[in-house]
Amino acid sequence: MNIVAWLALGLVAGGLAKFIMPGKDPGGCLTTIAIGVLGALLGGFIGTRVGWGGITGFNLSSVGIAIVGAVLLLGLYRLVTGRRSRRRSGSA
Repeated sequence: MNIVAWLALGLVAGGLAKFIMPGKDPGGCLTTIAIGVLGALLGGFIGTRVGWGGITGFNLSSVGIAIVGAVLLLGLYRLVTGRRSRRRSGSA
């Protein structure tokens, strides 16, 4: 896949991940794309290990795998940023 396809897949996967897991997240469109692209990589890695397949292009199975990875990454992102913001507010 070329870079434009990865960015488009990242935007779709990141947007759908934020739709599935609504909440207040810092960052805008660039953060959504980054979470989506990195989530696609994570989903492709996990998908090939468990036998689901990987990211093969802009098709339904690849988008599904990318969404799963993006949801996992978004959950991890919220876990890390949530702990950091609680530490700041608790120390004041």
